[in-house]
Amino acid sequence: MMHSVDEIMNPVRTELNKFESHFENALKSNVPLLDKVTHYIVKRKGKQMRPLFVFLSAKLLGEVNDKTYNAASLVELLHTATLVHDDVVDDANERRGFFSVNALWKNKIAVLVGDYMLSKILLLSLEKENTNLLAVVARSVKEMSEGELLQIEKSRTLDITEDEYFEVIRKKTASLISTCCEAGAISVESNEHRDNMRMFGEKVGLAFQIKDDIFDYGSPNNIGKPTGIDIREQKLTLPIIYTLRNAPLNIQKELKKIIKNRNEEAHMIKRATNLVIEHGGITYAFERMNKLAQEAKDLLNEYPEGEAKEALIGLVNYTINREK
Repeated sequence: MMHSVDEIMNPVRTELNKFESHFENALKSNVPLLDKVTHYIVKRKGKQMRPLFVFLSAKLLGEVNDKTYNAASLVELLHTATLVHDDVVDDANERRGFFSVNALWKNKIAVLVGDYMLSKILLLSLEKENTNLLAVVARSVKEMSEGELLQIEKSRTLDITEDEYFEVIRKKTASLISTCCEAGAISVESNEHRDNMRMFGEKVGLAFQIKDDIFDYGSPNNIGKPTGIDIREQKLTLPIIYTLRNAPLNIQKELKKIIKNRNEEAHMIKRATNLVIEHGGITYAFERMNKLAQEAKDLLNEYPEGEAKEALIGLVNYTINREK
């Protein structure tokens, strides 16, 4: 059984290493400032989770080829563009312990760099005549923007339903992972499996986001030191939504009041996190996350055993068991 990201990467390690230079080439321009910024971004990239989904999906269904590298470049360009833009929107000065682009080069440059990356998606797709890949990536751009705006709209009133929450995270988080898996299938001409792989990616993406929601509290058996960040930011996550809908009325009112008016006070944040824990919010979120993870793994049942399938199952398990 594969448990660490390192083990999960093994079946496509060669491809991921080759992808590094492929991605750098995709970003090249004749504007020195742009090259300087993109070089900074590339050197500080995270664990390459999105390209990993692309390569493993492709390997599950066929042979990795040039189109697979292009697919991975497109999703990585989109992911990076959204991170750069998000840091501007959130006024964030850090990303993974390093200065964000906007902290070093100001907002205007960060927005333009993000725009440049989005334009490269269009140009690379057309240059390689990969319009079918462009279609799924463009859908993802649209959904991520919609999800973000829907979340902003709903968090203002604190009246989001569970269905609306799932709609937000499906668009905001899961759509990119589902695009990775579908793009992997398209790249090896496995069109009959596109929908299945898209659904697989969506379920993993939803489970991933619920896991993020739970990080604010720890786990049902091992409640960590709650950070209360989501409450402080008035972010309506699944544990909070469940409690706001299912706890006794007086608890719902108290929790709403803290989130709305007293989200700066440490002792009140502690009270709010305790209410969510005591009234089953975390247990419920865990159940939903595990169910989605199992549904994702079940979608892989029809494929023959092999290292790519094993790695994808390992990736699902990593998603729900990771420590950060």
